[in-house]
Amino acid sequence: MGSPCEFQLYTQDRKTAENACKKAHAEVIRLEKKYSRYRADSVTSHINKSAGDLSGTKVDNETALLLDYANAVYKQSAGLFDITSGVLRRAWNFKAQQLPGQSQIEEILLLVGWDKVEWRRPHIILSKRGMEIDFGGYVKEYAVDAAAQTLRGEGITAGIIDLGGDLKILGPHPDQSPWVIGIRHPRDPGNAIATTTLGQGAIASSGDYERFMIVDGKRYAHILNPRTGWPAESFSAVSVIASECLIAGSCSTVAMLKGEEAGKLWLQSLKLPYICIDKQMHIEGTTDLKSGSDTPNKLL
Repeated sequence: MGSPCEFQLYTQDRKTAENACKKAHAEVIRLEKKYSRYRADSVTSHINKSAGDLSGTKVDNETALLLDYANAVYKQSAGLFDITSGVLRRAWNFKAQQLPGQSQIEEILLLVGWDKVEWRRPHIILSKRGMEIDFGGYVKEYAVDAAAQTLRGEGITAGIIDLGGDLKILGPHPDQSPWVIGIRHPRDPGNAIATTTLGQGAIASSGDYERFMIVDGKRYAHILNPRTGWPAESFSAVSVIASECLIAGSCSTVAMLKGEEAGKLWLQSLKLPYICIDKQMHIEGTTDLKSGSDTPNKLL
């Protein structure tokens, strides 16, 4: 998953925990191998190699469900959640500390657009050579939910799953107290700017502090708008709480792309609790928040 990952579980004995963790870990690794764009033998690479071939690729049911989800969120977000937009990384190298040219972005944008994809279950056709899809924007959150399902199948009813800051709470602590979740400070990532509590459900965040560069005093982060090819200009961070981590993660990304006012209104229309941090580090949330001085169990 390219990030620190951890399971914290409550069980009656260590052997039960170890066996459950082994199975959940195997499920996470299975999904990473299956969907990583870095692996030549992955489903993602197989689909992308077929770009421009109008006969397309037939996919399995799990992949079809993920494509159905991408299609649904693309429509609900008015095109802002777009799994074809990963090709924009060809223009954006955040380690280079140099902005791409507009002509380069415009050329790559010709390959961006879920509307250019023919998705006729179970066949997917990428209409233009050079197009790609990238499950990386939401498969980690899907893996969180899959790991949770595996652990519950092993009888685990209390604990927390953390895959790179995407969290799923299986249940509260044995004394029924909730987990204390730290909301990472966008300008001091090692510390929490605030905390909230969860006894169950999932929480995921999107922000401008993971991969970014500062050019001429302006911050450019890795969340790229598929319409313009440029980074989102809105919040510093958004955290969303939902029943499933998949929903929380994709909705936090869409809220970042929509901008401050539109993003909040969109989340409110979905009735999803959220925590937003603007560029001045002001915090607004529809869930209970405390100052960052509290020690969290986990830091988003």
